[in-house]
Amino acid sequence: MTTTAATMISLSPRERQVLERLATGDTVAMVGQDLRLSEGTVVSYLRNAKDKLYGVSETEAAVAIGLALEVIARPPLEDPEQLFMPREQRDLVPYIARGMTAEQMAAQLRRPVTDVRADSRDLLSTLNARNRPHLITRSWQFRLLTAEQVIKWYR
Repeated sequence: MTTTAATMISLSPRERQVLERLATGDTVAMVGQDLRLSEGTVVSYLRNAKDKLYGVSETEAAVAIGLALEVIARPPLEDPEQLFMPREQRDLVPYIARGMTAEQMAAQLRRPVTDVRADSRDLLSTLNARNRPHLITRSWQFRLLTAEQVIKWYR
C-alpha cells in the first residue's frame, strides 16, 4: 500500500530538499540561506510539496505524510525504551501530525487549551525537538508515529 501511494506522489528534488530540511527543525530562513534561495522561493517549493501531499496546509502534516510514504528520507530509528513520556504528551502526537492547533486538540481531547499548550511545549522538550515539523521527525524516530497511522488519516 505504501509503495503504491509513494509512486503516485513525486516531489521535485528541490521540494524534497526543502521538506527534508524543515523536517530536521530548520526554519524557512535557514533553508533559504543554505540552499541560496529566497525565503519566498522556499515557501513556494514547500507549498507545492504540500499540494502534492494530499493538499495539507501545515508543514508538520506534510512531514508526516512524506515520511510515511517515503517521499522524503526517513531518519534513523531510536530506542523507544529510552523515552519517558507522560500519556498527556503522547496523546498529542497524532493531532500535531495532522496539523491541528492547540484549540482543536483541546476540543478533541476535552481538555483545557492551556493544559494542551503546556503539554505541547513539554512534548517538544521531551523529544528534544526544535519545532513542530521536527517533533514529527522525532516522533517517527521513537516510533510514536507509524506509516500505517498516517496513511489511514489521509486516505
